[in-house]
Parts: sequence; structure tokens; C-alpha cells
Amino acid sequence: MLTYRELIDLREKLASGTIELKLAQVQYWNDNREEQRSWYTKDWKERRRKFIKDKCELCDSDDTLTVQHLSHPKKYSEYLREITRKYTKDFIGANSAIDKSEFTDYIKKKHDYFPVLLCPNCKSKNPSERVRKMPKYRCADCKHEFNEAIYRSIDELISIFYENKDAYEIVDKCFVSKDKWRNKNNLSSLKYWMQREEAKNTDSEKIEKEAFLLHLDDCIKYLSFEDAITTCRKCAYNLDIKKMDLCPKCKQEYKGIQYPTCIQCLPEERRTEVLESIQFGKEWHEMHRSLGID
Repeated sequence: MLTYRELIDLREKLASGTIELKLAQVQYWNDNREEQRSWYTKDWKERRRKFIKDKCELCDSDDTLTVQHLSHPKKYSEYLREITRKYTKDFIGANSAIDKSEFTDYIKKKHDYFPVLLCPNCKSKNPSERVRKMPKYRCADCKHEFNEAIYRSIDELISIFYENKDAYEIVDKCFVSKDKWRNKNNLSSLKYWMQREEAKNTDSEKIEKEAFLLHLDDCIKYLSFEDAITTCRKCAYNLDIKKMDLCPKCKQEYKGIQYPTCIQCLPEERRTEVLESIQFGKEWHEMHRSLGID
């Protein structure tokens, strides 16, 4: 696992172009295995010894002190999705129009088409299919009965889409991706995915590099102890597991990290409202549990 200084050096080389992205990723990923943890390294232990305080910064306890990070690095894959969305948005802004024939080829190549059945009389969608009675179909709108439903071809739907992207006829998710995910899409979403793919193909190197640099920034910040405090075992558990920290006012009760104080330290009127709300929630939950719907 790369040390703090090694990580900074790798980031600087990549940002300046001294090292290529693929080589930087190899150096990083090959030395960052899932079973390894930074806090097992000698470098971490030495810097931890210098950073850690004599007592918990939340409750003043000196019981089993540890470094508590208030933020954690985002995964590289998360940054990759985020940056890809940004580049896709820019690409769409500069290339809002796409060639109709290319769009058609893209759809037919990568998606299966499951047409929406239509009434041959009024063209209403999804007529009722009957099992025992003939004719096989009955239209809920015009009441027409028939054995053979009709449907629009892919080319017809695409033509409608190019005339009016908000048309009622093209809102259905009748295109299923041919990959293992089998995602359902309508034509609007297919246009986005096509443009996203083109944006990635055009700027793949920039996207990957920007995402990787952001990930490295996160990891460097984590290793630096920049956004960290010294806590005891109890406070660390409440922060990590329960998302709670010690009330800064009374220093006795724990409260949700999103709240300024614990319930007991609220003004009396506000404390009464909160307690009543909590009690109502408990009673509502108990009623659901007794009815078997929880």
C-alpha cells in the first residue's frame, strides 16, 4: 500500500503529465488490495502517534483513543460516474442533434424491441387480452373486439420521436438492452445513453484522469488526518454506527449529527413537541406491528 508521501508524489506526477494514467493506476491499484488497510502500515502508525490527542475531543475521556475520520474517500467508480455525467451534459449541449440513421442503427444493434400492442380501430394502447372469450382482444377505449392487434415499427416510433420528443406514442419503455442487465428504456433515455457513450468515446482519457485525480485527492485527505479528530471508543462507535455525536451543550447525551443539540437541551416548548412526535411514531409503529403490516 502506498504511503501518504508516495500517494502525493503519484498525484503530482499524474497531474503534471510526468506519468501516464494507465501506469499511475497500475502503481496505485496493484499496491491497494482489498485485504489491506492503511491503518496497518508503519507509515500510518507513526503519523497517528503524532496526531492523536491525550483525550477524546468530544467527551474528554482517555479510554481507548482512536483517530476518527469525519469523512471518507469516495470510490473511483463513483467519481467516474459523476465525471462521465458532466462530460455527457457538455457533449449534449454541443451536439444536441443526432443523426436519425445512426440513432436507428444504435437502437437495433444494442436493444431488443417489445412493441406495445394497439387497437386496430382507434390505436389505443394495450387492449385487454381475453383467455376464454373470442375475439382475443377488446379495446377498453372504443370497445372494439378483434383477434389481431397491431403495433408500430421501430422506424415509425423513431420518426414520431424526431417530430415530437414528448409524443404520447413514444413514452413506453419497450426497448430492452441486449447486455446482461436487460434494462428497459424509452426513446428519450436511449438518446441519452447513445450520447453518453459518444461522450465517453470522445473524452475517455480525460474522464478517467479527472475521476482518478479526484479519488487520489480524497485518499490523500484521508491519510493526512485533515478531517479527523481524536475520539474514545464509545464516541467512535456512536459516530460510525449510529451517526450520533455528543451534545455540545450538556456533554452528556448523544444526538444525531444533523441536529445542533440533544432533545433534553432543546427549549422546553420545542422539546415537548419533539417528544410528542416520537411518542406518536412509537404508537403508530406498534399499531402496524399488531396488525401485521409492519
